[in-house]
Amino acid sequence: MVVSLYLSFTDYDLFNTPNWVGVDNYVKLFSDDPRYLQSVGVTLRYVAVSVPLKLLLALGVALLLNSLRGLGQAFFRSAFYAPSLLGASVGLALAWRAIFDTWVDTPDMALTTIILLSAWQFGAPMVIFLAGLQQIPRDMLDAAEVDGAGWWRRLFSIVLPMLSPVMFFNLVLETIHAFQAFTQAFVVSGGRGGPADSTLFYTLYLYERGFTEFRMGSASAMAWVLLVVIAVITAVLFRTSRYWVFYGDER
Repeated sequence: MVVSLYLSFTDYDLFNTPNWVGVDNYVKLFSDDPRYLQSVGVTLRYVAVSVPLKLLLALGVALLLNSLRGLGQAFFRSAFYAPSLLGASVGLALAWRAIFDTWVDTPDMALTTIILLSAWQFGAPMVIFLAGLQQIPRDMLDAAEVDGAGWWRRLFSIVLPMLSPVMFFNLVLETIHAFQAFTQAFVVSGGRGGPADSTLFYTLYLYERGFTEFRMGSASAMAWVLLVVIAVITAVLFRTSRYWVFYGDER
């Protein structure tokens, strides 16, 4: 990390001695590189849509599985978790590209295919949600039902508040993972972020800068900007969690 920070202030092509240029790499990213700004926009749209969609699917399926018992729950839990095990595989991304071949070649729809691929891999947060649901005392839900609370009332008044620490954990983890998305975009777009840079993810452009154009100084600067952005967003999430995350020992 120290070497990467040093290289971010240099002009370095992997073959010659790094040449110190100060903050030029950072300035050029924001003032003289439209593709960089495009990659930022694409990544932000991806994070803003894929993370909530993925968590909603994970929570919905976890609620359904929590109502099952015995072998049925174990089977479906494994079945829904399976896509997450293949999430980073090139083979799966190639299959996805073949399935959505027409969409992949359309600038307005290409990013949507990658968002759907990410949302489909909701198995990991689903398992965590399911574990959290199983920790909610059953007698509390039964008492609310006896008092006349319907399913929706129990969901919003008991289940979601008690599940909020797990929701927060999944939100932080999935947000960080979304900013680091690379394999799906690389394979689906053929490694170029096309068509028309509609799938030019931040990490994909970083890879292109460093290992295709051999501009490692600029790539290192991009990496540090990404690190700072993720750190700031994570800090904001922790700061705002006090308003919606509730723990069992709090009154």
